[in-house]
Amino acid sequence: MSSPSAPSTTVDPLSAPPRTARLGTVLFVVVTAYLMVGVDSTVVNVALPDIQKDLDFSPTGLSWVLNAYTLAFGGLLLLGGRVGDIVGRRRTLTIGVLLFATSSLLGGLATDSAWLLAARALQGVGAALIAPNTLALITTNFPEGSRRHHALGIYTSMAGIGASIGLVIGGMLTSWASWRWSLLINVPIGAAVALALPRFVGETPRHAGQFDAAGALTGTAGMTSLVYAFIRVSSDGWGDTQAQLGFSFAAALLAGFTLVESRAAQPIMPLRLFTSRNRAGGYAGVLLLPAGMFGAFYFLTLISQRVLDYSPLRAGFAFLPMTLAMFTVVRVVPRLLARFGAKPVLLTGMALLVTSAGWLWQLRPGDGYSTGLLGPLVLMGLGVGLSFMPLNATILAGIAPREAGAASGLLQTLQWLGGTLGLSILVTVFGTATRHATGSPSEILVHGSARAFGVGALIALTALLVSALVITGRKPERAEGTA
Repeated sequence: MSSPSAPSTTVDPLSAPPRTARLGTVLFVVVTAYLMVGVDSTVVNVALPDIQKDLDFSPTGLSWVLNAYTLAFGGLLLLGGRVGDIVGRRRTLTIGVLLFATSSLLGGLATDSAWLLAARALQGVGAALIAPNTLALITTNFPEGSRRHHALGIYTSMAGIGASIGLVIGGMLTSWASWRWSLLINVPIGAAVALALPRFVGETPRHAGQFDAAGALTGTAGMTSLVYAFIRVSSDGWGDTQAQLGFSFAAALLAGFTLVESRAAQPIMPLRLFTSRNRAGGYAGVLLLPAGMFGAFYFLTLISQRVLDYSPLRAGFAFLPMTLAMFTVVRVVPRLLARFGAKPVLLTGMALLVTSAGWLWQLRPGDGYSTGLLGPLVLMGLGVGLSFMPLNATILAGIAPREAGAASGLLQTLQWLGGTLGLSILVTVFGTATRHATGSPSEILVHGSARAFGVGALIALTALLVSALVITGRKPERAEGTA
């Protein structure tokens, strides 16, 4: 258990906040850092066959090109957010970007499988420092209101846009050059962002006091165990012994983490974040929505290449209608929030996501791109654009500046965990539906995917109902926990 320590004290002042004219530059630099993480979530996927051939991966070992990154990223997100609170978010983000770029360089130069897997794990560590601190810097650099809503709208769209762009870029680089460039492309971008951060982005205060070592240890170990268990479920099913052990260890460690946090003077995850009804409902939303949506994204990628016979490059371009719809709608969401408030906009977006998943539920083997996929992809883009920004704004509204990193880290952790959980569930549904199915491989794929889309629709509907019943839509009167 962590020993009590003195109350948090600011030990250096916030750097002079950027002038209004420079807020656009701040947003560009911060969002570019986050975009690197979004692109990296898919850019390697289309390169996996070439990586397997070049570095002699086994079929099971190849999955760890993705899993090594995922395990480090998911396990360290909470810690990454809290480190930013303590040592400064701009400083932490800069370290994360440099680590991400350096590990990308090492991965691009890999000559064997172990080298590449180590580099991918280091990328995950860098991403865990980047993701929560980009969001926290937006919270601290942009005043609450229309400016922050605009910034959050652009930021929110970057995960989906980055994933779509990653498929296109990965296909282009793999087809025209080498799989290595899907990693090496991060090096010049990361170097430029690291140089721009101290010039354009103000540093945040650092808070003195004892670091919550027990919370960091139990929380990181618990999240890592949980992530590992979900990875095992995705590949081997819910009956896998190692998955069950992972879930057991995760339950014990996270129970211990909760006990530690309830007693720590400076917890890595302040439990008072959940005392706000709106924030608790927002956290539930960012857990459930990715659970229903990210799995659909996975199956649509398979359908576009294995059923429609698209090349990796064409498959990437097939998702651009979703990206364009998302990017278009986030430009008007700040005005919608100002006029109607967060809750109506959020519920509209969630309803569109439920409709999109329900439409995909009806997918049949004879459906082409224009009749079976285009409409749901557009609705998905609109729904994401209308849903995630109000969720982020609801969670971060009224948050004390000294807890912005912890709140952002928890938001990112739940969002990522929801996607992993959802993919595990939908892959299991797919496997059950196709185990005794008959027909051609493409017919079996579409049949199983449609069943998975149906479960995704139910998860999205649950998110809609929870948000409707829990989130009140009222604004906080003051920053909670302000020192």
